Amino acid sequence: MSVVTADGARSELICVEPRVPPLRALYWLSAMGVPAKHYLPLAEAFAAQGIAVALHEWRGIGSSDRRASRREDWGYRQCLQWDLPAGIAQARARWPGAEWWLGGHSLGGQLACLYASMHRDEVSGLALVASGSPYWRCFAYGAGIYAAYALVNPLSRLLGYLPGRRIGFGGNEARGLIADWSRSGRTGRYGASGLSVDFEQRLAQIHVPVLALSLRDDWLAPPASLNWLLDKMPAAPRRTAVIAPDQLDGRRADHFSWMKVPGGVARLLGTWMAGANT
Repeated sequence: MSVVTADGARSELICVEPRVPPLRALYWLSAMGVPAKHYLPLAEAFAAQGIAVALHEWRGIGSSDRRASRREDWGYRQCLQWDLPAGIAQARARWPGAEWWLGGHSLGGQLACLYASMHRDEVSGLALVASGSPYWRCFAYGAGIYAAYALVNPLSRLLGYLPGRRIGFGGNEARGLIADWSRSGRTGRYGASGLSVDFEQRLAQIHVPVLALSLRDDWLAPPASLNWLLDKMPAAPRRTAVIAPDQLDGRRADHFSWMKVPGGVARLLGTWMAGANT
């Protein structure tokens, strides 16, 4: 489905639906730099359980008609105020009778939480996979990670964007998005330039269930990182589990490998979703 945002940005929303009208639907947000189409196996695994899935395309990635450059810039504000509302409205119109969940992978999971904090009555729950705060103190080599956060801002300002494809991290990312992301990595607190929202206060008011899966071998989202994010939502009932290689057909349980064999992840989340609000 074609999605047009308030500022005219265009992208495609990939919708995967089960054979029968769904009782539940999941709006899914991808990791930084990952096109939505790479989550099709996950969406199909959910559909096999009767859960519809809409795969959001981030601005600047995949089917988006925007690309980060000196002239094209955006940050969390545009993602939260323009892009997500436009895509979610399209998905809700497609499955109006469904119970709606919001979920995501890595940065997608973080932004799912931020969006839910701004629209607490719109979602029935949150589903997170390999997600967590990027706060440097949550990582084994935190000092090096802090140094990386300090470097990406001047680099992206110098070039007009962060050349993630070239340096091996994410995609080619807008300097505004990198500024918002790296700030949360340095401080452990969420904010969005140009958006006067106290996310820390709003996250604390989320009361819907949160289902969170971490990967055993994932150094990009270790347990401390996930706990830092979940502890920002003390009023939200939470369930967590760790995915191991035997749930991924023997593959290493790291940040991205689960995407190739997502059946176990989808079954666990689907089962939780079915019973979370009963």
